[in-house]
Amino acid sequence: MSSIFRKDLHSLKNEIKTEAKSLGFSHISFTTPGTPIHFDSFMKWLSAGHAAKMGYMQRSDTIAKRKDPRLMFPSCESVISLALPYTPVNQEAEENNEIRIAKYAIGPDYHSIIPELLRILLEKINQKISPENLEYQIFTDSAPILEKDFAQKAGMGWIGKNSCLIIPGFGSYFFLAEILTNLPFEPDTPFIYDFCGNCTNCIDSCPTNCILPERTIDANRCISYLTIENRENTPHELRPKINNWVFGCDICQQVCPWNVRFSKEPDINYFKKSNGVENLDLERELLIEKNEFRKKFESSPILRTKYQGYKRNLLVAAGNKFQEKFIEPVKFIIENEEHPLLRSLAAWVLIHNNNDLDYFISILEIETDQSVKQEIENLLHEN
Repeated sequence: MSSIFRKDLHSLKNEIKTEAKSLGFSHISFTTPGTPIHFDSFMKWLSAGHAAKMGYMQRSDTIAKRKDPRLMFPSCESVISLALPYTPVNQEAEENNEIRIAKYAIGPDYHSIIPELLRILLEKINQKISPENLEYQIFTDSAPILEKDFAQKAGMGWIGKNSCLIIPGFGSYFFLAEILTNLPFEPDTPFIYDFCGNCTNCIDSCPTNCILPERTIDANRCISYLTIENRENTPHELRPKINNWVFGCDICQQVCPWNVRFSKEPDINYFKKSNGVENLDLERELLIEKNEFRKKFESSPILRTKYQGYKRNLLVAAGNKFQEKFIEPVKFIIENEEHPLLRSLAAWVLIHNNNDLDYFISILEIETDQSVKQEIENLLHEN
């Protein structure tokens, strides 16, 4: 480290920013490690149970690392925060789709793209200094780091009422990534302004009312959580509100004035290719099998919801956007699906929309899972 002086770091910092932008990162900022500025809010969020069943967030070791990233990388002197944009949402086109998927998931999985870009960036850095001087770790949604906090601390933008990081004059359609390094760069000035003002578009438009004070989200009610991280059944009272969102949700970003006015196609778009998931046919998807699911979404973020979660989400969408053509695929699930959760949800779809009493009497005679039988009986009684 002795061969790198402050003036050299200043020059290197500017060169890193130039190189990062040439790779497609729209913004790059520098800050120091240490306690994130909203850590207390994060702890209150956890204590209130708003992390739902994401138990990994509540482990004491990961909480400690969120408070101080030096527990993951002891030689850390700087946190470099980067934003990589993806294609903004075309709301009118999305609303016409049978299946709605968060725009970030239309293209390839960002976990497979951003780390490679960061490695290329670090190779370029290594060419500018003696390799023995550089130590680093790279992250993108892959470690217990409060990414939005460090981005705000680095001066990139502010955390909006919908809990998304918003960059002035740019919006919020981007992924965040971090480089932790031993190089002591001069930190950028933290972003101290709140340009949400009196706007409550995101709060007013959220169908499940999951947006909380202190710029946080109740994951128990958030469509993104319910369709991705959730491994259980979808709560009855929230099913109609999910509409036909099958993976994630864009609503709170779609209505944000900063996105409506300023979002644009990225200069370099790594996520434009749809991998065939932009206009999925709901009737066809209801019949998808496990091996087909894995093959179809092997390079897509949708794989994260797993087969059972994907079929669960499809059934909720089918129940909310019911058409006669769904009857046979849903009956096939009731009669053949191995997962009791999916059989009970398929029963909800039909009883909710096409109450064929004789059919369900016959199903009750052959159904072996008590929870499914109870669900069918309850649904028949309610309808």
